[in-house]
Amino acid sequence: MLKISGECESEVKVLVTGGTGAMGGYLVKILSEAGNTVDVTTRKNRESSAENVRYIQGDAHDIDFIRKTLDAGSYDVFVDFMIYGTEDFRKRAEILTGGTGHYMFLSSARVYAKSDVPIKETSPRLLDVCTDKEYLATDEYALAKAREENILLEGKAGNFTIIRPSITYSSERLQLGVYEKESWLYRAMHGRPIVFSRDIAGKYTTMTWGCDVAGAIACLAGSRESFGQAYHITADDSMKWSDIAEIYREVFADIAGREMEIVYIDRAIEDTPQLRYSRLYDRRFDISKIKEAVKDFSPVPIREGLTRCLTEFLTGRHDFRGINAESEAKIDRIAGVLTPLKEFPSFRQKAKYFLYRYCPRLASFMKKMKDNIRRFSK
Repeated sequence: MLKISGECESEVKVLVTGGTGAMGGYLVKILSEAGNTVDVTTRKNRESSAENVRYIQGDAHDIDFIRKTLDAGSYDVFVDFMIYGTEDFRKRAEILTGGTGHYMFLSSARVYAKSDVPIKETSPRLLDVCTDKEYLATDEYALAKAREENILLEGKAGNFTIIRPSITYSSERLQLGVYEKESWLYRAMHGRPIVFSRDIAGKYTTMTWGCDVAGAIACLAGSRESFGQAYHITADDSMKWSDIAEIYREVFADIAGREMEIVYIDRAIEDTPQLRYSRLYDRRFDISKIKEAVKDFSPVPIREGLTRCLTEFLTGRHDFRGINAESEAKIDRIAGVLTPLKEFPSFRQKAKYFLYRYCPRLASFMKKMKDNIRRFSK
């Protein structure tokens, strides 16, 4: 039974694309345990451990695959976690909204501009107020999400809801500033220092447990009152990134029995849009709108959630998606340590690490040349 607008309704059939991430995995579990039929697209052949969960193998970015899936499914709700380029989304928006009774689009709280007061759903977005012409000429993640929101808002279909989570985490995804766990926790577990910048560390952020976001999505699913609306679903508190680093340090020391060394530098190593237009902003959110729509929404405080998830990771299976040779080399140069080449699975990654670790100017020159060749060949 799917909870909709505070009531229990009949069984609902749901399609979830990108349903294995920090939010999707929780959502599939919540929906299926409530007695709903849930189909999940996946690139890999995957067996389901739940009777009412079915995995459909295929590429959800393939417009023909998703069209056939929607045509065959008769879905009441479609929760879309996929990441699109703006023009790709424009081509398929009508298909996505037309193939279900309720299309739920996963946007991001990164769409919001800098704000000195707690952010509401009506707060200015970067796309609408940013004056950086070079940035606006790109289809960077935050801009793409805002443009895709516009496509929905300006379209003919009204059966959509926009969801804007803020830095979701789980036992498989734990972020520190611009770093995923593969770039900081992996190093700590291998006894190497983490490099973190003071420009990020001093900023306030809001991180949200993926299960809290999933629970709120499940409650909104099928609700006609949510049609045409945008909701940010975030934790109710905020804290400095430096405090989050200390939470990680405390939990790591308690579980691993040794200290996690953090080397602080003044500025982040890479200047990226994510850094400039997100991590260097103080982020606090007014979540009164989602609390009004989902009466029992009570997100886990950041400290409690991060402690729980990092503990689960450290005491369970240690699954990493792989480390980035370029990033490791740059961090190692600052920290004055070395990553053993055996930790990189391919010769190409070993060579990239060696170049960036010992010949950074040559590596940067080669990368710039490669980017120029790629740009001119388009």
